[in-house]
Amino acid sequence: MSLPASSGALARIRKDVQSMHAYAIQDSVGMVKLDAMENPHRLPAALQAHLGQRLGALALNRYPDGRISDLRKALAEHAHMPEGFDIMLGNGSDELISLLAMACDVDGGAILAPLPGFVMYGMSAQLQGLKFIGVPLTPDFELDETAMLAAIAEHQPSIIYIAYPNNPTANLWDDAVIEKIIQAAPGLVVMDEAYQPFSSKSYVDRIARHSHVLLMRTMSKFGLAGVRIGYMMGPKALIAEVDKVRPPYNISVLNYECALFALEHADVFAEQALALRAQRAIVFAALQALPGTKVWKSDANMILLRVPDAAKTFEGMRARGVLVKNVSKMHPLLVNCLRLTVGTADENAQMLAALKESL
Repeated sequence: MSLPASSGALARIRKDVQSMHAYAIQDSVGMVKLDAMENPHRLPAALQAHLGQRLGALALNRYPDGRISDLRKALAEHAHMPEGFDIMLGNGSDELISLLAMACDVDGGAILAPLPGFVMYGMSAQLQGLKFIGVPLTPDFELDETAMLAAIAEHQPSIIYIAYPNNPTANLWDDAVIEKIIQAAPGLVVMDEAYQPFSSKSYVDRIARHSHVLLMRTMSKFGLAGVRIGYMMGPKALIAEVDKVRPPYNISVLNYECALFALEHADVFAEQALALRAQRAIVFAALQALPGTKVWKSDANMILLRVPDAAKTFEGMRARGVLVKNVSKMHPLLVNCLRLTVGTADENAQMLAALKESL
């Protein structure tokens, strides 16, 4: 049932919220799904059975308990968290980004991030009533050092997001420029390593140099997109403050038990990541050979490709049963760009065939 614009109930909804668009999820039924940077590999059958028994034995009638602490400890060990740091959990990285905006909602507060980038950085600012400053990347999707430093000096942001690697461009940025940004930051700097399982580098061995840098990761790209576990590491004093705005019991018993199970079998997921990196190299080489296109090197499980007509190519691929992401309207720098998730060998072959036929 739709409400008229004059409806009293609708009038109580914030005007800026009414003007927003909800986060869109593409219908993927019956498609080769290569639009959301998911790990395409499922658990082996033996592990599925083992996990099913374990989840079935949980006390679902009780609120989450001390096993949350077990997961925090396991993730800290898995990520090689430095001494003197602490870790907090979120219902995916999305919740952590929202909690950071809530915790840093001070008078004159702002959130700054390079663009194009992850849409939740800007959305979290808007929903919290904070100013969002998007600083365009260079045409080759590198950090614009001069523009970034000028924006920091002018706006004095509470939070700066640096995705490492970035979404949707899939590249790692210059470490020397990142260090200059960190040095110039008046507030928090959040290094977002969502795609760390596929990256050639991590910032985790450098975060201890700074008292205002947080490192955020997710288990979604690890292979648990459906489980919704994000985690953030940082100096204990900082984590303690942000943790105050976290809702109680934000991680369900099913979610944390799945995550603990996955970490106990981390070797299986590491093998999957290795296979995806190998497939990424194969897909990248195939894309380089396509005439009339431009492809960018990737440190994630996605590849950015520019084609002559993104809308036509996207629709052609969808008509052939392959779903990718048309990012061409996200930002002017992404004109005619598609974002391709790296899948299994068979999925990638189908994707490349559909792409060639649709160009």
